Amino acid sequence: MASIKEVAKHAGVSVATVSRVLNDKGYVSEDARKRVQKAIDDLDYRPNAVARSLFKKTSKTIGLLVPDIVNPFFPELARAVEDTLSRLGYTVILCNTDESKEKEQSYLEMMMQKYIDGMIVVSNTLSAAQVTKYNIPLVSIDREISKELPSILVENKKGASMAVSFLKNKGRKRIAHLRGPMYIPNAVERCAGYLEEVGHEPWFEESYIAEGNYDMKTSIESTLRLLMMNPEIDAIFAGNDLSAIGAIKAIHKLGKKVPEDIAVVGFDGIMLSESTTPELTTVAQPIYELGELAAATLVKIIEQQPDMEHFYTLPVQLIERQST
Repeated sequence: MASIKEVAKHAGVSVATVSRVLNDKGYVSEDARKRVQKAIDDLDYRPNAVARSLFKKTSKTIGLLVPDIVNPFFPELARAVEDTLSRLGYTVILCNTDESKEKEQSYLEMMMQKYIDGMIVVSNTLSAAQVTKYNIPLVSIDREISKELPSILVENKKGASMAVSFLKNKGRKRIAHLRGPMYIPNAVERCAGYLEEVGHEPWFEESYIAEGNYDMKTSIESTLRLLMMNPEIDAIFAGNDLSAIGAIKAIHKLGKKVPEDIAVVGFDGIMLSESTTPELTTVAQPIYELGELAAATLVKIIEQQPDMEHFYTLPVQLIERQST
């Protein structure tokens, strides 16, 4: 690979002149510019991106932190972020934190050393103090870090209420809930939406709420226990689609049918929800729009574009399929 010195020698100019052409800064005569450009083409020269980022303290690179790349919600979100940033001239570093504070901190330190231009994060552990310490543009998706930091959210409580109300209108009399982790704000909001609909019902029992942990395996085990303890349950609202799929598997293990014996509704609207048997009724987030909007918002902040909104709460939609 040719160096900048070789380009300068080939063009008959100084290294500084080549640098001015590459960075489009400073005066360069038209003749010299043409010779430099020809030398670049002749030698197939490509600027060293790392060196340029060290010089400019910028890299046209964005860090994307997600908590669990195994959950299909996050790859779908990442695809939208990457599509949008690529179109806007940025590249993405994807970091899977596994809900670990240590991994998250390690990734943050690594990205600061690479002079990333901004971050998009889905985090339950990052604090506003940590983020402001790095003094870097940041947008949070799905989980709010602070009221002062840009966030792209959805109507979690309203969506949960919508799901449970739908089940009640379908004639279901004993509706249970597989809740997400208590440390995740959207799980708390979805549980609140469930309780808003059933908490006042004379049939409601605290034992109708079980830990799904946003995880399929945990949800299978929890659903088995839930239905053995409360055989009268005829519907389950799951905190996310993975939990709902786990519930369906558990129901089948017990020899019951979905939806004839027990109806199931999930939350997220991941593509996998269309591939289950039966296909899953779900409260769908606009996943692609979430990622697209977060990426576009971050670039506007980086490029200091005026008249921009930093906070969004997007609507959700109930999609009825075969599981109800």
